[in-house]
Amino acid sequence: MTVVVLPGVPGAGGLYLRGAVSSGGLAIRRRVDRAPRDLPDVAYVVRGVRADPDRLTEFQHLLGESASDALPAGFVHALAFPVTIALMARPDFPLPVAGMVHLSNQVTQTRPLTLGEPFDVRATAADLRAHRTGTQVDLVTTVSTGDDIAWRGVSTYLARGLFLRGQGPDDRSTFDPPTPTGQWVLGADTGRRYAAVSGDHNPIHVSSLAAKAFGFPRAIAHGMYTASRALASVGPARGDAFDWSVSFAKPVLLPSTVNVRIAPSETGFSVAAWSSVPHLTGSVTPLA
Repeated sequence: MTVVVLPGVPGAGGLYLRGAVSSGGLAIRRRVDRAPRDLPDVAYVVRGVRADPDRLTEFQHLLGESASDALPAGFVHALAFPVTIALMARPDFPLPVAGMVHLSNQVTQTRPLTLGEPFDVRATAADLRAHRTGTQVDLVTTVSTGDDIAWRGVSTYLARGLFLRGQGPDDRSTFDPPTPTGQWVLGADTGRRYAAVSGDHNPIHVSSLAAKAFGFPRAIAHGMYTASRALASVGPARGDAFDWSVSFAKPVLLPSTVNVRIAPSETGFSVAAWSSVPHLTGSVTPLA
């Protein structure tokens, strides 16, 4: 595998634009007649990343995390995500960046990273495979200090209408709304507020005009906003080391009121968010 060391964490906004241009802009939403090629055998690495204290505080306030020098797992995702996007924006990456759907996220945190601690970010792509509506891929990101991997995330994305040979599994499932334990009232500016603290300025989350270009009636909440807010609601009971898994269903249109359930389970905690349709289900499992 070729290792590409970047001089720093790139800006995600410019990467979205580059990815849209390299994938043919909005045309990627239509079915195309070419199959995806192999994934690039490349790892993108940024060394010596440090969290900005003001940005950390703003993230904690927005998502409901407690004030602490420990970096929330969702914040670590936000810090590392531009390195992943840079990999996806490569000309030889076989799927289009613009319009990709975030299907799920799995994170294992073995210890909390802290403010002021330098760490390295490494991003690779793996497991290009069929989905019933297109092609999905895993983006694997690790955050480490030396040889110690403190955080590992696997984000699964879907490119609709771009098909491998064969048929992907039918992974649709039913959702029976549980008894809610709370509600989120999300304003029209939720996407812009999350973009300001995460650095992820994906146009479909910050602009209704851009969202409409991709088939949404108005801007939608970022999946990692809802996932990170659910994780914050679990609170200190998750411990310092945990597995955190979320699956995304229908997007949350903004503004919106969302029902939420955060409840103990046999292995830790279950999380769910829904309105008239399901938005998110997942779990948080403390590690011994």
